[in-house]
Amino acid sequence: MRIQMGRARNVRPWKKLLLVLMILLVPLLVTSPRPLTARMVADSENGTKVIVLNYHKIDNMNISLSVLPEDFEQQMQYLYDHGYHTITPDDLYNSLEGTEELPENPVLITFDDGYRDNYDNAYPILKKYGFKATIFVVTGFLGKYPNYLTWDMAREMDANGISIESHTVDHKSMTDLTDDQLRAELVDSKKQAEKELGHSVDYMAYPTGTYNLHIAQLVKDAGYKAAFTIKYGNVDKASNIYALERVPVFHTEDTNKSFLERIRYTPIFERFGWIKS
Repeated sequence: MRIQMGRARNVRPWKKLLLVLMILLVPLLVTSPRPLTARMVADSENGTKVIVLNYHKIDNMNISLSVLPEDFEQQMQYLYDHGYHTITPDDLYNSLEGTEELPENPVLITFDDGYRDNYDNAYPILKKYGFKATIFVVTGFLGKYPNYLTWDMAREMDANGISIESHTVDHKSMTDLTDDQLRAELVDSKKQAEKELGHSVDYMAYPTGTYNLHIAQLVKDAGYKAAFTIKYGNVDKASNIYALERVPVFHTEDTNKSFLERIRYTPIFERFGWIKS
């Protein structure tokens, strides 16, 4: 299954009109006191659509990768108040395979790298709302650098609804590596995480989101069931199982407004073919 970014060519007149209306309505919906929620509905061909959110740090560093803890709390409260149900990578995979039915309005919350603030700041908020999440950890950094998780922290979270998965050994750009280096990054991180956690580690996320079809094949050969990149769009049965879409959440001048736009309008735009074709 391959995905290409949709292009705004040969757009029918009625779609052009709808696009203009959406552009005009976005500011109104974002500021509305009773915001509308874009439901994660199914279509007859590709099944349930799932939004996968991608975070990195939850702290006060005031950089693009660092979402403020108070902003993260507001975002989790929004998901809770609007009936979203958090799922695990296994839930998503089984749904794509047709062996599991997802809850209404599913969302997969993910973090990359394995920073300590995920434990100190994000984990208590996730527990408050009863949310599951997934952290893709750089296995060579855990327990080695003070700003990253320890394996004891990872084991605690893994036992309490926070799946720990692979983000390679050293977080090197995979398109810059030889095949032998790629295999080491993929296989060694999987083995170490499985040894530390005591169970199979079946999913990985590409560092910086970069990959190609050859790398995706090596991921499959290393024994992973699926892999995640960074690409706007929802995951459904049309997705490449080794390049699953994730919508990034960054710190901006108005972080929560940006978050709402991603949550509400990604599924709407995709339904009309403006993101994924």
